[in-house]
Amino acid sequence: MFSTKKSVEKFLQMYKNELRRHISKTTSVTNSDAMVPRLDQSNITLNPNEDAGPKRLLKLQKYHRFLSTLTSQQMPLAARGLAVSKDQSREFMACFPDIVRDLTETGKHIDVPEASKWLAKLLQYNVPNGKKNRGLATVLAYKMLENQQNLTPENIHLANIMGWCTEMFHTHQMLLSDMMEGAEERRGVPCWHRQPNVGLGGINDGALIHSAMCSTLKRYFSNKPYYKNVLEMFNEMLLKCSIGHYLEMQMLKTDKPDLSLFTMEKYEAITKYRTSYYTFQMPVGLALLMAGVDDPETHRQAKTILLEMGEFFQIQDDFLDCFGDPAVIGKSGTDIQDGKCTWLAVVALQRATFAQRQLMEEHYGSSKPEDVQKIKDLYEELQLPHTYSVYEEATYDLLRTQIQQVTRGLPHDLFFKILDNIFRRSVNE
Repeated sequence: MFSTKKSVEKFLQMYKNELRRHISKTTSVTNSDAMVPRLDQSNITLNPNEDAGPKRLLKLQKYHRFLSTLTSQQMPLAARGLAVSKDQSREFMACFPDIVRDLTETGKHIDVPEASKWLAKLLQYNVPNGKKNRGLATVLAYKMLENQQNLTPENIHLANIMGWCTEMFHTHQMLLSDMMEGAEERRGVPCWHRQPNVGLGGINDGALIHSAMCSTLKRYFSNKPYYKNVLEMFNEMLLKCSIGHYLEMQMLKTDKPDLSLFTMEKYEAITKYRTSYYTFQMPVGLALLMAGVDDPETHRQAKTILLEMGEFFQIQDDFLDCFGDPAVIGKSGTDIQDGKCTWLAVVALQRATFAQRQLMEEHYGSSKPEDVQKIKDLYEELQLPHTYSVYEEATYDLLRTQIQQVTRGLPHDLFFKILDNIFRRSVNE
């Protein structure tokens, strides 16, 4: 059907643009259904007597589509982390104590033992207790990309170490983000900067974790041929994340959010720089380098798909922040209270009447429960849960098509596994 790779990419971009055009202009079920053929859902049934949970929370009987995002048995990646076997998870976790010991008990800085003790506490409180998506994805990708004969215990151990380096990078970003946003909780416990004797010292602690990551990379990989490229990738990701933080903070400079800045173009830029690059491109990019793949075109093809996945991952996270059950997703959503530029807010503004926009101007960014509820009611009035379900299906189909067009020897199964982990369609572990 398509004669060249550019023709395929042009068609996919046209399809994506048409999808966005429909989402921005309609709340109609009829028009929305015309956007994309539905996936086969004949085997899906909802029990009306089922106990309260995410499905009941959203009163999904109002919507004829099935939201995989809100299925309690199969929560998506944004809520429950990458699906890996228990053995893989144990293998990964077993490396972390060794990394902490290397950083704190190897005879370095013996004249300041209190600093080493603080670093150990800092690492143990912040690094291993999340979903570990980036670290586990690094290991998974390496095992799927590397030649079978090279999957030695030593190399697999190194892949796990690299995975923990991505987790330390994430922790560095997380500490800074929590301080800039004034967050109270992370992963169900007080944020690090809310701990006694931390406060603004958390800025230095973020630098400590980044330095610990660099020391770990040097200790384990300095004699590897890919070491230079790995360092360059981490530095590039640091720059991109810093740009993402800047873009996001520009939206939060005033007491009330400036909704005129809430455009889809701005949202996509923040998402790409703030999340997609280091959450999706970086783990696979590092795995490619470890497997000896440094061909620019291979990395470009992987990057194109992974950034698309990253954008949906963030949209999914935005949706869960507003409509997810805190008992299931592990956090109470605060995007509305914080006045963040989210996918829901952008699409709502695209569709809103003058009166609805005035309501958002008045109540969006307020921490009062009644104001938050008014925004959520407006989202329901604009049928955003339904729109999200349509977008979810269309994006799933689009990404599958993009994966099937990948060349350069990249295993399609790797991208399908990441995709299915995001959407929780059919992961068999």
